[in-house]
Amino acid sequence: MPRWQQRRERLRSVLSGNKCIYPGSVFDPLSARIAEKLGFEAGMFAGSVASMTVLGAPDLIVLTLSEFAQQAYRICRAASLPLLCDADHGYGNALNVMRTVEELETAGVAGLSIEDTDLPSPYGSSGKARLISVEEGVGKMRAALAARQDPGLMIAGRTSAPSITDMADAIARARAYEAAGVDAIFLVGIKSRADLEALAQQVRLPLILGGAGKELMDREWLGTRGVRVCLQGHQPFAASVRAVYDTLRALREGTPPEKIDTAASDEIMKQLTRNDDYARWMKEWL
Repeated sequence: MPRWQQRRERLRSVLSGNKCIYPGSVFDPLSARIAEKLGFEAGMFAGSVASMTVLGAPDLIVLTLSEFAQQAYRICRAASLPLLCDADHGYGNALNVMRTVEELETAGVAGLSIEDTDLPSPYGSSGKARLISVEEGVGKMRAALAARQDPGLMIAGRTSAPSITDMADAIARARAYEAAGVDAIFLVGIKSRADLEALAQQVRLPLILGGAGKELMDREWLGTRGVRVCLQGHQPFAASVRAVYDTLRALREGTPPEKIDTAASDEIMKQLTRNDDYARWMKEWL
């Protein structure tokens, strides 16, 4: 669809530029509209946030692909913000990765990442994260690229090697996924500038960072090292949970509704729900 293509072009313009952006962490239609209204260049929909939003469950890969894709579609339908999705491990092996790409491309996302973490946690792992082999990871990346129908859809190879193994392994995996043909490399867990410098010298693709150390959170410096997207975490969802919790607790403890002063104003709610558009349509067609 043209509207999906336009969003994908906008995300690719970020990747091909020379600056780093912080995407807005979004989780539903209204949060995406808020991020768009505030001027974020892109939205980020994480698997962990999806699990909490859809299931009220922790990030243990109990969410299904269909549930994730449906929520991604709701977000894309409601806002024109280019959406980058964390598609976890592709919900299975390389064949499942192909299905994941098909579903998320149809849902309208602008980009997605496939990671090489061994998920869900296998028996006997005691919850300790580990990686699949580089060879299997390459197979997943190649499968993702083969399943893509719109060449505008951005596919990133993601690895948590910096926080699970070491930087030498992270560099080897990034180079292997680059050779497989992905559009960007998504790295999770880099903490120091020295580590990022070492990797940036070995990889030519645009970089996406998640779980970066505090010393890395300088967009101007990151931009000079090939980083085009740097996640800041997913505080918006946690903040929304806190707001609902505090409001319900106050009401339960006897605070009159009119005394709740943290609720969004009627004006903001009307803007975010596009009340004026619906009023106009009702007038014209009803």
